[in-house]
Amino acid sequence: MQVFIGLGSNLDDPQTQILTAIDDIKKLDNTRLIKQSSLYHSPPMGPQDQPDYVNAVVEVDTGLPPHVLLDNLQKLEQKHGRIKKRHWGERTLDLDILLYSNLMIDDERLKVPHPGLTERAFVVYPLAEIAADITIPGKGDLATIKQDCPLDGLRKVEMHKQ
Repeated sequence: MQVFIGLGSNLDDPQTQILTAIDDIKKLDNTRLIKQSSLYHSPPMGPQDQPDYVNAVVEVDTGLPPHVLLDNLQKLEQKHGRIKKRHWGERTLDLDILLYSNLMIDDERLKVPHPGLTERAFVVYPLAEIAADITIPGKGDLATIKQDCPLDGLRKVEMHKQ
């Protein structure tokens, strides 16, 4: 199944957290990385007294059912030391299933497409970078959504060659 996962971090070297998490996602059972977006800096969506975030989106092909994938992603968040201090607060790693094929899921544990996906520049722009022509179930085509989504301070991370 084609799945898009959003990644975010603003603690403990966020750029390294994201790159390490992408490597961890590559190692999940029955899952193969297809594409990854550039890394992006974004201002915090919640409380403003926290560092800016680094965000990215990856596309994977997985045989894992949605809730099994969610369990695996939550284990990766724990591995990276995620502790939820406050709603929309700082975190070492946040992994969200944005889209799972064309499925629409709405239960107590998982909502797909991810709520807010179409309003958040830090999701829309990296997603459009790797999958510009997709349609968001129940929301419309991503190209149109992107036209209506302001950047809100989003900017690409300048990667420095070692």
